[in-house]
Amino acid sequence: MKLKAVLLALITASSAAAFAEDAPPPPPEEEKPAFTGNVQLGFLYKSGNTHSADLLSGVDIKYDKDRWLSVLDVDLLIKRSTIPDKDTGVESFTTSDQKFTINSQTNYTLNSEKKNYVYGNVWYEQDRFNGFEHQSSASIGWGRHWYETENSSLYADIGPGYKIDEVKAVVDDNGVVVEEAYTAENFIVQTQATYIRKLSDYVEFQQVVNAKIAVKKGENSIFKAQTDIVSTLVSSLQLKFSLVFDYNTEVADGIENLDSQTQVSLLYNF
Repeated sequence: MKLKAVLLALITASSAAAFAEDAPPPPPEEEKPAFTGNVQLGFLYKSGNTHSADLLSGVDIKYDKDRWLSVLDVDLLIKRSTIPDKDTGVESFTTSDQKFTINSQTNYTLNSEKKNYVYGNVWYEQDRFNGFEHQSSASIGWGRHWYETENSSLYADIGPGYKIDEVKAVVDDNGVVVEEAYTAENFIVQTQATYIRKLSDYVEFQQVVNAKIAVKKGENSIFKAQTDIVSTLVSSLQLKFSLVFDYNTEVADGIENLDSQTQVSLLYNF
């Protein structure tokens, strides 16, 4: 009986091995593309007591391969509203807000666990109504991916940089220049953090905060925050609701320090 049981076990093992050899290998995992991105477009027209038209567009491109991660964001906002002429009172469609922003950052991971990284960041912004012709900065530094779970992640970085503000001339109601345009250049400490949380299979929450803090007292510092809720409509189409806050510590008279925007746009992912 023992001999019979041993022979039966050998036959079973041999059959299983033969079946395993004949079985097709598992399909290879699909490799994620290195380049991904999206195009966003939002448009709002309001009529009735007031008339306005808003256009929001942008392109986000991401490269993620091995230890390299590069992100390029380009955004354009144009707002046209009916504004009464200060002399005649007649209303006409006039550009009341126009903002163009480019932000690019490249991270290089220092270890295989993908926790610590060094980064380089460049930023440029042109806003017709914030008292600056344009603003730009460059920064390098160190960052860390503090934690990552199936549903959430947080990473932040900090480093020294350099910022240039091209300040507009100040003109009074009679068209007389009361303060000449000038260029303000200063060293900064830049710090930023990004938190992402998956609320469901179709909804994601994103929070980004950024600070460009002037080293010299009395110089302009910039603080930015953006809150996004992104909802997936179909596989490649998403709806994004955003709250954006920009704060400059030093602005000309008559210019608000805080600028806020509420945005709704469609995203096409590629």
